Amino acid sequence: MTARGRFITLEGVDGAGKSTHTAWIADFLRAQGLEVVSTREPGGTPLGEKLRVLLLADPMGLDTETLLMFAARCEHARQVIEPALQRGAWVVCDRYTDATYAYQGGGRELGAERVAVLEDWMRAGRPDRTWLFDVPLEVARARLADAREPDRFEREGAAFFERTRQAYHARAKADPGRIHIVDSTRSIDQIRTELEAGLRELLAVPA
Repeated sequence: MTARGRFITLEGVDGAGKSTHTAWIADFLRAQGLEVVSTREPGGTPLGEKLRVLLLADPMGLDTETLLMFAARCEHARQVIEPALQRGAWVVCDRYTDATYAYQGGGRELGAERVAVLEDWMRAGRPDRTWLFDVPLEVARARLADAREPDRFEREGAAFFERTRQAYHARAKADPGRIHIVDSTRSIDQIRTELEAGLRELLAVPA
């Protein structure tokens, strides 16, 4: 019987630097001889990518936004994530359910309770390891200023991002065994040394 794969997620406010390391993690795991599925949210499927375009560009109500996030996630989990894990592949995902708790629950002040109802209803899989990339708000904002044209979320004000960051920290405090906070103000090499140690730890423990 094939051992179940591992599910790794990367989280953080826009500008925290997590996307810099997603491909590196996938390449590191492939170098260990593993099948790796690298994906993202919202997105990950043809329908999810269409919903991503809407979510990042079109104004909409908070309930609509949250439901669309979970609609994309439901399709993603059923079509991509769960089949990959079942066949023994490792999944590396740029954002997952923690992002909805942080952005909609915290940033948009929907509250964690309503997000939890949708999470329970969808029966979203729990990641084996989540790295939360964290920087002071002013650093994240400066990085965004140097990036591409900002999307609808990236154009939000400082108060929104501070609420989002605090919601992420609340998630980490509630689940420290899974969510590891990464000081993303450090150099890329320092961060990758930490990530490699965590990956080797996961590799050493049977699924």
